[in-house]
Amino acid sequence: MNRKILAATAAAIAGAGLVTAIALTPNASAGQQATAGDRSQSEMLEAMARDLKISPEQAKLRLASEQRAAVADNTLKKQLGTSYAGSWLDGSGTTLTVAVTDAAVGDLVRAAGATPKTVARSAAELDAAKLRLDAKSAKAPKTVPGWFTDVTTNSIVVLANAGGEGAAKSWAAEAGVPSDLVRVEASTEQPRPLIDIIGGNAYTFGSGRCSIGFAVDGGFVTAGHCGRTGTRTSNPSGSVAGSSFPGNDYAWVRADAGNTPRPLVNRYPGTVPVAGSTEAPVNSSVCRSGSTTGWRCGTILQKNTSVTYPEGTITGLTRTNACAEPGDSGGSWLTGDQAQGVTSGGSGNCTSGGTIYFQPISEILSVYNLRLTVSGNPPSSTTTTPTTPTTPTTPTSPTSPTTSNPPGGTWAPYTYYGSGATASYGGSNYRVIQPHTSMPGWEPPNVPALWELA
Repeated sequence: MNRKILAATAAAIAGAGLVTAIALTPNASAGQQATAGDRSQSEMLEAMARDLKISPEQAKLRLASEQRAAVADNTLKKQLGTSYAGSWLDGSGTTLTVAVTDAAVGDLVRAAGATPKTVARSAAELDAAKLRLDAKSAKAPKTVPGWFTDVTTNSIVVLANAGGEGAAKSWAAEAGVPSDLVRVEASTEQPRPLIDIIGGNAYTFGSGRCSIGFAVDGGFVTAGHCGRTGTRTSNPSGSVAGSSFPGNDYAWVRADAGNTPRPLVNRYPGTVPVAGSTEAPVNSSVCRSGSTTGWRCGTILQKNTSVTYPEGTITGLTRTNACAEPGDSGGSWLTGDQAQGVTSGGSGNCTSGGTIYFQPISEILSVYNLRLTVSGNPPSSTTTTPTTPTTPTTPTSPTSPTTSNPPGGTWAPYTYYGSGATASYGGSNYRVIQPHTSMPGWEPPNVPALWELA
């Protein structure tokens, strides 16, 4: 093993141990008095506690642990390369497991505070196998509502309604996926787009209504089945500048002059801030906003899921157990203050439970070359109509705005630091590498994956 890589990764995650709970200070200092943002976070934690059946204190600890896990997972994904086979958190959201195809890199995973698990197939191999199913989506049996890569079992799962197990296996075989790679799972799902009534903050198009996902420079993103390119919208007024459905389920609306993007999501009641778009691992908690059922929380079950609606198959969705109902379509999904995606569709309801899918935000931002509106970025009205963005030849991440923290300010926990932000700690000045909300133990010298010397 490359000892330099091991040491660098250990240093990057040191001070952010995944299993150890964060020591929370019960009495805030004068500089940490309750603010509107604090109250908003408290209310968000209460919603998580309600739906995940945990205490608000456990919800706070879970969020902190999940944020650490996201940093570790993204670091390891780059370090492990082709041996990376996916990751997931345990049911409590405290222990991160990282699957690898080479047992020799186990020490690298452990140095990052995670637990290694040796498996047969890499994430790239699983994705390649799933692509074979995606290519045959038009021939998928009507009894197959969806399929996905399951990193926890290192397999491809094909969902099958009652009596459709045999057809599901035959279809997977015809697509060229080896039988030992496929696991058919019984399902009662009957997914459909959630378009009939608005979800999140309302906007209308023609005789239909949907919801805003997240504000971006010049407008907002939403679900693709909520309007085709060129469709006019109201409240806010604008036009759909890009839309993809089926195949994908995303769109963005260019708002007319006078509308102001805000880094907020409706929590019914109140709002929660949006600070970035760091992708959360499997089994992380996730909450979504929708006007039909309000603010609901659950966990991320699987990623890279394909779902067949009556209109066609959608690929690359994230599967969750957070409930939703018709009218929540296009709404926002967050883990903590990090944007995850927009509501696509699913099955079930918020009385008996269900399975709901969202379109990941990263792909939407990359395809349309958009920048997410985040806290710390002064909002501005859309006084001019932006030009239509071109699809980049290589996906790029949106540029995060500079934080509102003044250069040279003293580092503090529970503070959002955006790209370009600087802070002093221990007599040295540091510059942000990766936007994040600080936590105890994440002091700049302890987390070189987040900070560098200025």
